[in-house]
Amino acid sequence: MQRVLIVEDSATMRALLASTLEGLGDGVEVHEAESGFEALRRLPREAFDLIVTDINMPDINGLELVSFAKTSDVYRDIPLIIISTEGSDRDRAKGLELGADAYLVKPFDPDHFLEITRELLEKRSEEG
Repeated sequence: MQRVLIVEDSATMRALLASTLEGLGDGVEVHEAESGFEALRRLPREAFDLIVTDINMPDINGLELVSFAKTSDVYRDIPLIIISTEGSDRDRAKGLELGADAYLVKPFDPDHFLEITRELLEKRSEEG
């Protein structure tokens, strides 16, 4: 069972992402965090194979979460997807520079999101 953590302050977007991830089948378990702070509280207690995060959130934003995960010996190998309304080249470059594996702009194509998710989970299971 592969575990995906969705970090998104919008309940509607969390629900959309979770329902999209159901397209991956029974082998994926989806978990949700309403903020970067909640995600940081959950990471030491639970193992995840993929993190999907928004950028604009209260308290700890998505870029801070990516930076924390990718500079941590414990979490650096967890693939990260940023999905954000921030679509400028500068925002995308910053997210990828911090270590995100993919950067999608809202509104995103669900099929493309699933394709990227599948690739990252397959790569993770091959490595792990």
